[in-house]
Order: sequence, then C-alpha cells, then structure tokens
Amino acid sequence: MQGGAADNDGRRAIDRTGHPAPLKLEEFLPYQLNVVASLVSQALSRIYSERYGIGVPEWRVLVTLGQYGVMTGKDIGQHSHMHKTKVSRAVALLEKRKFITRRTNRNDLRESFLSLTPAGRSIYEEFAPTALAFAQRLTDVIEPSDRAAFARAVERLTKAAATLAEEITDGRKGNPR
Repeated sequence: MQGGAADNDGRRAIDRTGHPAPLKLEEFLPYQLNVVASLVSQALSRIYSERYGIGVPEWRVLVTLGQYGVMTGKDIGQHSHMHKTKVSRAVALLEKRKFITRRTNRNDLRESFLSLTPAGRSIYEEFAPTALAFAQRLTDVIEPSDRAAFARAVERLTKAAATLAEEITDGRKGNPR
C-alpha cells in the first residue's frame, strides 16, 4: 500500500502517523487489476461478439476447449474461474449454435464431456491470431527488460489471491486459518 504499512496483525494498513490509512480506490490494487481486466475483456468481447455473436462466458468456454480438448463443465468453471451457472448457460448457447458437443460420462451420468465441433474449432483457430495480436499490443507497452519481472509479479499476485480466497472461504466454514 502506498505510504502505509500493515499493523502488527498484518490485516490493517496504517499510514506514516500510525492511523488507519484511508482507502483510495484509484490506488487500491484489487480495483486497479479489475479495471485492467474489465477494459481488456470489453475490447476483446466487442471483436468476438461482432464476428461470432458470442459473449465473454461463451468465448472462455470455447477457448478453454480449444486449448485443452475435452473437459467437463465443472473443469471449465474451475479453470476459467467462472461460476457453474455461467458455464452452464454458455455451454447451452454454444451447444445450440453447434459450436460444442456433449457426451455423457458413462461412469457418472450426471456429468458430460464437452468438446468443440468442427465449427467451434474453426472459430477458435480463426480468432486465435487476433487474440494473440491484441495481447502482444498490451505486452508492447511494457519495456522488454521488465517483461519477465511483470510475468513473475502476475504469477505471484495470482497465487496470493488464490491463497487469500481460500483463507476467507476456510474462515467462513469455521476452519482455522
């Protein structure tokens, strides 16, 4: 936190005078990360929405299946950090549009294996270069000498966020932290 430090229990930020630090939204890391993610998602979604008539959840399902092949809806949700309801709706729309196919798991009839149809694979392969070029334009604003450090920082933030989310979930269940 800018100009502040954590107090002795590590949970509250304090300013240089020892008082609780005010929350400034524009300097608040979770807010900053959300703004970047939202802007990136909005820009990309405009492109694939216009081209293919699909939204963010559908695109995430399609790309996940394009990368990993066959997965369950539950696995897609865990991988893409989407709620099961969003995954289910996206799967239904993609299936209706004939971009994905569903095969029931014989060992667990409650579960289905999802995969891309040739039409879904075609969209994935057609759009991948556009998505990669978009990502490259973002990467280009980072000095080449800073890119490895940035990648490490993103990886550390992702791990820390996952740990914090798990601690909060465990705390709600009454488990020790």
